[in-house]
Amino acid sequence: MLRRLFSFFLLLLVAVVLAAIILPFVIPETVYRDQAQQAASENLGREVTLAGEVSLRILPRVQIEAHNVTIANAEGFGEAPFAEMEEMRVGVQLWPLLSRNVVIEEFVLIEPTIRLEQRGNRNNWTLGRAEPSAAPVTASGEWLRQPGALPFEASLGDIRIVDGFISYADGSQTREIDGLDLTIHMPGLDEPLEIEGELSADGEAMTLAARLGSLRGFFEGEEVDARLDLGGDLIDLGFDGVIPAGETLRYDGRLSVEIPSIRDLANFAGSPLPPGDSLQRFAFTGQLRGGLSDVSLNASGSGGRIRLDDITATGRVAVNLSGARPAISGALDVPDLDVTRYIPVAPDTEASASGVPPWSRETINLSALGVADADLSLTVGRLQVQAIEISDAALDVDLANSRLDVNLTRITLYEGAGTARFVANGRTATPSFRVTADLQSVAAGPLLEAAAGFDRLTGTGRIRIDLLTSGGSQDAVMNALNGNGNFAFADGAIRGVNVAQAIRGIESALTNRRLPDGFGESEETDFTALEGSFGVSNGIARNSDLILLSPLVRVDGSGTVDIGGQTMDYRLRPQAVASIEGQGGDRDLRGVVVPIVIRGTFSDPSVGIDWDVVGRALLQGTVQGVITGQDPEDALRNAIGSALGLGGDDGADDNGDGNQEEPSDPAERLLRGLLGNIGNSSDEEDTDNGDGN
Repeated sequence: MLRRLFSFFLLLLVAVVLAAIILPFVIPETVYRDQAQQAASENLGREVTLAGEVSLRILPRVQIEAHNVTIANAEGFGEAPFAEMEEMRVGVQLWPLLSRNVVIEEFVLIEPTIRLEQRGNRNNWTLGRAEPSAAPVTASGEWLRQPGALPFEASLGDIRIVDGFISYADGSQTREIDGLDLTIHMPGLDEPLEIEGELSADGEAMTLAARLGSLRGFFEGEEVDARLDLGGDLIDLGFDGVIPAGETLRYDGRLSVEIPSIRDLANFAGSPLPPGDSLQRFAFTGQLRGGLSDVSLNASGSGGRIRLDDITATGRVAVNLSGARPAISGALDVPDLDVTRYIPVAPDTEASASGVPPWSRETINLSALGVADADLSLTVGRLQVQAIEISDAALDVDLANSRLDVNLTRITLYEGAGTARFVANGRTATPSFRVTADLQSVAAGPLLEAAAGFDRLTGTGRIRIDLLTSGGSQDAVMNALNGNGNFAFADGAIRGVNVAQAIRGIESALTNRRLPDGFGESEETDFTALEGSFGVSNGIARNSDLILLSPLVRVDGSGTVDIGGQTMDYRLRPQAVASIEGQGGDRDLRGVVVPIVIRGTFSDPSVGIDWDVVGRALLQGTVQGVITGQDPEDALRNAIGSALGLGGDDGADDNGDGNQEEPSDPAERLLRGLLGNIGNSSDEEDTDNGDGN
């Protein structure tokens, strides 16, 4: 009885095996083709067509091979199929399925083409019936990793995509991946998952290699090893670390990134940066921590480094991606920072004959300030801002919604120290700017030469400025300057003029109506103090309290400098305060005032005697003298003396023999020089009358 029962089951098993082997050859291809098309269409919610040859095998494994497979597009997305492939092969071991163990020996797609498209809030890649997701999520919609997420066994054998093509379009851009070759291998859910591939994305060749310690551990919230390598001309990235245990997806490991050109990568990503030669190379080596919406980079440990263009740094940086813009925060130590190439500037304009270019009318572009927000603290060994060089700087950088605020809380520059602040506001259509500075004990010469190209002043002292402006171009910014400032320098010199020498030559200068000696590149005036203040309104700076003190002279000054118009009208009143002999050595010139006017454009200023001041003084003095009963000639002589601080005289000296000596009063000598012809004519008339003829 038992022998017969055993024989029956054995014959039944053989019959089933034979049927499994024979039936695929006996059943017409159209039967399981139609069944496969119908089942696939119902599951995907799209029409699936198996237009080519279809083959089915049950033993030793379930294997389906189909050619010319297409999946229809979603309604409203055109006639082109959503997906099509030249060949598809699927092989699954039969017996493990009975114990809920999925062993996929083969899943190969040959030349697949997938067309992804987004139109408004609709897309064409959502397949199947819309059902509530069973996957657990957080309150913010973030997927959760929980035990029991993969309650089965599975292994992946030969999983490949050969020469695939994927396109994406959203109405504003089209991206393409072609030449996609991908291989996936996983012996089991508790074994490492390995992925390798290569592709060309919009013409850029890339390679990919990834390894995950356990797929089950990843989905069920365990800590698993993770490694990712991405290579290509745009980026070379390597990560080696772990996915920490927890419900939400996080990562922690060593990261190395090399980006030859940030601009090329941004262009590739569809977010081109504003024009410029900055933001090129980027490199990072250090620790990476974060999640889907936040990233933390730490380069402060051994071997850590951050590099942007030619700038290197150590420290930490965090990026939060949950807002409207990336938000960057951190603290960095930068040995050498040159920010000149990152300052928005207008294109070069053609310089005038003296090399001073007019202000540009090209639009200032501050759009780069809207790329991200930032809150950074930096310590800088050497800071270069255009030609200005600063050392030992501590600064806070706050960038929020296109408004940049750089606060230099500590700076050392040109033998002095101080603080400074710069604000650039790009929130409105017309950008605005503010600069404040308080510098103490700085060397004026190198600072002014670096900041403004002015090399005519030396000395040590204090500078304070507070300037505010707005404008869409350099020209508009300079014409809208408002603010104030003051300065005080000691123990220095003004190059280009020797005031004492100019006073010595004042008499001959007035007679000849030319600039006196004492002006030139080799001349200079030493001073013990130079102080003043200024106010700026609508691009015009006004000063009324300039004072220069030296052992020999005192100089008062006042006037205006039209910064927007690049013109100046400034008057100086040098006055001798100690004994200075005239050119003949016969007069102490203490009290002599030489009115000098500096007038013209920045490119071509002129320096000369202020004849307007002299003329007004002469006219006023002469009129007053005549009114009081003085002889017109005496009144004019006294007016000249008063105008120049030379004093006056009641008349010429007589030596007692009837001959007049050459007057020692320079005002009288000048008067005789000016009126000599008139005097000679009068003498001749008197002689003729004495003869009675």
